Amino acid sequence: MKIRIELTDDDEQEVVIRTKELNNTVKRIEHAIREITSMQNTFALFKDDTQYYLGLTDILFFETTDGGVCAHTAKDVYETKYKLYELEEILPASFMRVSKSTVLNTGKVYSITRNLTASSLVRFANTHKTVYVSRNYYKALIEKLEEKRL
Repeated sequence: MKIRIELTDDDEQEVVIRTKELNNTVKRIEHAIREITSMQNTFALFKDDTQYYLGLTDILFFETTDGGVCAHTAKDVYETKYKLYELEEILPASFMRVSKSTVLNTGKVYSITRNLTASSLVRFANTHKTVYVSRNYYKALIEKLEEKRL
């Protein structure tokens, strides 16, 4: 595999991958590049009358509540103006829906306690917060976590 970096006067960075076939290695390279670039983004969130700008790496999960959609960090809860389905479209691939009311950051998953007859429990490191993964999304979550290990 050859790697070449060209410096240009263009303000926008562009990554081009040239390949004979679209195999797993190329897909993993593309995925890694998308993860790196998207996780640098900040997200506008609200708490009371204050607007906060948090990095996506700080967010554990988003969940619907009676008042809208909340973003959870290890220590706090913020509100967002987006609907859950809108978040699914704009968030990077490391975020995925795990139930009707939750989208989580797979990079923050610490453990999963499997329950064969009901939802499985997801825990995050260094916080008491947990979410449930419905049976419909469990397999997809495990597959995504396994992908990250490779």
